Amino acid sequence: MYPTLAAMRTGLLARLPVSARVIKRNRGNGGQGVWKVEALPSLGGEPMVRVLDATKEMSEDISLEAFLRRCADYFDDGGVIDQPFQQRLSEGVVRCYMAGDRCAGFGSQKVKALVTGAARTEAGPRIYSSNADPRFQRLRRLMEDTWTPQLTALLHLSPSQLPVIWDADFLLGPPDADGMDTYVLGEINVSSVFPIPDEAPTEMARQVVGKLKIR
Repeated sequence: MYPTLAAMRTGLLARLPVSARVIKRNRGNGGQGVWKVEALPSLGGEPMVRVLDATKEMSEDISLEAFLRRCADYFDDGGVIDQPFQQRLSEGVVRCYMAGDRCAGFGSQKVKALVTGAARTEAGPRIYSSNADPRFQRLRRLMEDTWTPQLTALLHLSPSQLPVIWDADFLLGPPDADGMDTYVLGEINVSSVFPIPDEAPTEMARQVVGKLKIR
């Protein structure tokens, strides 16, 4: 995360030559404050970028300084997040719904945001499924057995302190050496989680019962 506009300028100058970036304001929804940024050849010594607003279809070619000015207000929310753009975005996004430290279901969706060309026509609504969906069992194991324990350790939380319902959005990363999909965390949602899979309330109820027993 960039804490200041100066840090963002330095970071983008270093990272854009390596790969396209996704810039996000710290808080937002519906793609507001989310940009895909790509490096262009400098113009008269001025760094240039191609930017695509997640709420729009067409990109713009502007100077890096002009783009930074557009993002200046984002620092009122505590900083700006910089992530590498994932080339498999057009294949869709998977949302893993969590009830405490247990997976409560999934939502899969092909999105329009930051997608260009024919892939935009394939975008559609989020399709919900239970935590038994065979397509996502590897992701479920990773979330329950590895990533959520790492998250609670990092934040010094006990599993019982996790929200009754929260979710994590994942993009597909490059396949690993065995040809298996890898997952790249896009964001975590806690205050704006609903709607949820039909099966999720069952796991949520178990979490509530468990919290009551602890008390």
